[in-house]
Amino acid sequence: MAGTPTYAASHMGLCVADLDKSLRFYCEGLGFEAAERWELNSDIAPGLDKALEIDGRTEVISQFVRNGGMAIELLWYSSHQPIGAPSQTRLQLGLTHISFYVDDVDAAVEHALAHGGTLVEGTRQQPGIDLVFVQDPDGTRVELMQGPPAA
Repeated sequence: MAGTPTYAASHMGLCVADLDKSLRFYCEGLGFEAAERWELNSDIAPGLDKALEIDGRTEVISQFVRNGGMAIELLWYSSHQPIGAPSQTRLQLGLTHISFYVDDVDAAVEHALAHGGTLVEGTRQQPGIDLVFVQDPDGTRVELMQGPPAA
């Protein structure tokens, strides 16, 4: 019998409707840097449609952005329109938000808003730590919280 598998964090993926708007928000607004980029389609990568769980010919740009040890893959499809909607509450199943420590919550909110983010009204709270939620251009929730807390 095999031993316990080992795991190493790789990345999280976000499907985006407008790659330029998302790059502006994550890079200019949240301090990520654009990294690896692959322009893929079913012709040069047979089986890509099935790997991406899409029926039919697929064209996608896979654009990674990195901030410290965090990597996000922004997936933009030129061949298909995104479906569904991001989580609207932390009670909803699945990914509910991405979280960042910031040194100044107010300044971080203003900076995110200036780069395509939207404030989620009523989320500014202080349950032992100052925090607030903004949304990226597609509605993915991003938590900005004062920190990091002292060890």
